Amino acid sequence: MSEQPRKPAQGSDPVRPDRTRPHGDPAGGTPNDQALHPWQQGSAAPARGVPAEDFKRPDPGAGAPPNPVARSGQGPDETGQGPLAQPAPGSPRPNPPQPNPTEPNSATPGPAQPSPAQPNAAQPEQAQRAQRAPATPAAQQDDPQRLGARPMQRPEVDPAQARTFGRPSGVSGSFHPDAAARPPASGVEQAPPPPDALIKAFGRPQDTPDSLQREPGETPPTSTAEQPETFWNDRGDRDPWRSPSASSVIGPPALPEDSPEPPAEPGPGPLLSAREVLFGRRVRPRSLAALAGVAVLLAGVGGFVGRITAEEGNPLTNPDVTLAEVEPGMERPNGGVAGVAHRIVPAVVSVEVHVGAQGGSGSGVVIDGDGYIVTNNHVVSMAADTPGATVSTVFSDGSRVPARIVGRDVKTDLAVIKVEVANPTVAQLGRSGDLAVGDQVIAVGSPLGLASTVTTGIVSSVHRPVRLAGEGTDTNAVVDAIQTDAAINPGNSGGALVDGNGAVVGINSGIRTIGSGGEGGSIGLGFAIPIDDVRRISQELIRSGRAAHADLGVNAKSVNDGTTDGAQVLNVRDNGSAAAAGVAEGDVIIRVGDRKVSTADELVVAVDRYRVGRTIPVTVVRQGRELVLDVVLR
Repeated sequence: MSEQPRKPAQGSDPVRPDRTRPHGDPAGGTPNDQALHPWQQGSAAPARGVPAEDFKRPDPGAGAPPNPVARSGQGPDETGQGPLAQPAPGSPRPNPPQPNPTEPNSATPGPAQPSPAQPNAAQPEQAQRAQRAPATPAAQQDDPQRLGARPMQRPEVDPAQARTFGRPSGVSGSFHPDAAARPPASGVEQAPPPPDALIKAFGRPQDTPDSLQREPGETPPTSTAEQPETFWNDRGDRDPWRSPSASSVIGPPALPEDSPEPPAEPGPGPLLSAREVLFGRRVRPRSLAALAGVAVLLAGVGGFVGRITAEEGNPLTNPDVTLAEVEPGMERPNGGVAGVAHRIVPAVVSVEVHVGAQGGSGSGVVIDGDGYIVTNNHVVSMAADTPGATVSTVFSDGSRVPARIVGRDVKTDLAVIKVEVANPTVAQLGRSGDLAVGDQVIAVGSPLGLASTVTTGIVSSVHRPVRLAGEGTDTNAVVDAIQTDAAINPGNSGGALVDGNGAVVGINSGIRTIGSGGEGGSIGLGFAIPIDDVRRISQELIRSGRAAHADLGVNAKSVNDGTTDGAQVLNVRDNGSAAAAGVAEGDVIIRVGDRKVSTADELVVAVDRYRVGRTIPVTVVRQGRELVLDVVLR
């Protein structure tokens, strides 16, 4: 590579003005003159960098020059480019430098050209004048000879490295002049151009050849823009933006925010026709009409084919069939089930009980115009003694009315509740003693929450002793029930059992099922409390809140000796009716009054038919003999 011009380094030593010229006579002498080597005896002063103890100052009387000569370094030129000075007499001369074969454009080394002498501030003023004076032969003889620059030592260059790292032939600069116009080399990834924003922010201004980088020591250009007269005004010491002790406050924004103007709404454009919307004016009106006609024709053909296919696809259907109606309509007899249901349904209500998260439902019958409703005890017993429990009734028209418990009777499973309503529909009460097996009856209630449900059946049996008890209730009753095959299910309890005339003959209370707990539903075995007993117990509950029952005062069990059935006395309670009449343990009661007794439950219902204080005959079997004892019921 060619030699680049060197700039003086910043901070150069000012006392070495002869750095850029060869070591010779400052007055223009040639290097061939006799010079004294600085390391030899008699040198005026050591060169810069030579230790002071390595030489001796010559005696001024020995003919040495009175003034020292400035040196440019430690013998060889510091730049490594100038030739060496002439050697001292008697010393061998160095070989001249050989040119580098790998750098044809390199400068040939040789002796440096002399430059004008620079005054040295360290020399005496007389020596400086002597240097500026023209050279004379006498001065040349008096001035000692000086060494020239040593030839530059260039090591041999490896040809392989020269071919790899050397400058190509015909190239004089660091970069090829046509490098910008040459296409990128294949396989070399080129960086994309920088964004316009970066070029605008950090690039060279347009039409400005100056570089953004300045040389060391170069003075920056001064701006020609007019500067304000003063940056600080008379309020500078009070300006919070310039005072370091000012506190931080939140102020308004520096620039007001410009509210963007809402874009103007475009006006309505021209309306397009159907042809323009569908075909964009690419179809003529005549072709469009022909296309519409073809579409209508295809639709008609498709409909015709579809009908034929539908008619012939399923030979079992006939869309032309119309079913005939019976004329005139059916006439219902006055005494039919529909008429009876129409009269009795408004008098039957649904009873709902809620105790916290638990609840139950049943049915009830309005028996008095003041709002008294009779139902079963096991329907409302869970709310009788529980604080916060609620009882409500729902009539056939959907109205819901809260109710209160008037009284309960656990021995007959009956209870009376009261609602505050005006002019309720009251059910008609009949006579259960007139019923016969086979009579038509209708059961009305809310089985499984289905209000106003009506089922029909017949009286299957009368005077059927049935024990009524269940979980979650205090009911433990034995009733002389009416058995019916009318469907009675959970929720019918407390509902009405009416005869063909619409009179209530019983209160539905229980069923027999195959499953346990009544889960099997109705199997045609339903039981109702006779209305004669309901009337008597309900009146006592409405009048006093409690009902009284006659008690024989014995505990019995059902027995059968093969010839006679009865209720055997297990124990006799003291001060009871049986003890006063002489009934003993082990006696078998076979009749109470005019009613035969076959089981223990039948003994209970036979005694309960009579009021307290009445005297009744009781037939017992004692040691094989029948005895009739008069018992006063207590």
